[in-house]
Amino acid sequence: MTYAIEQLNPAILPERTGAYTHGTVVTGARRTVFVSGQVPWAEQGVVPPDFADQCRLTWRNVLAVLAEAGMGVPNLAQVTTYLSDRAYREENGRIRHEVLGDHRPAITIIITDIYAPEWLLEIEAVAVD
Repeated sequence: MTYAIEQLNPAILPERTGAYTHGTVVTGARRTVFVSGQVPWAEQGVVPPDFADQCRLTWRNVLAVLAEAGMGVPNLAQVTTYLSDRAYREENGRIRHEVLGDHRPAITIIITDIYAPEWLLEIEAVAVD
């Protein structure tokens, strides 16, 4: 590995409460991939009705874009998740931990209206290698 993604957790900031880091610094990267907002679309445009299925499907789509660039979870430097309702915060965190394991990119979560009413979330990301 010729690059490094280092966690930035300044002592003056509050202790992290979840599976993220306050910031990341990337050194030695050759390529940067910007993953457009991915949504819970499956084949033939089918959208699952429940949040957990939508979240896993959206992560599958993010990882498919990374795989196309020859990257994966360890390459993630930053992830932004848009949730349609604050009620999905905890489940989103659990599923994100399933996907990321011990990897801790910089994370932002925004509660907002999503483009299509059936979509309960959207995820965009930045990855490096």
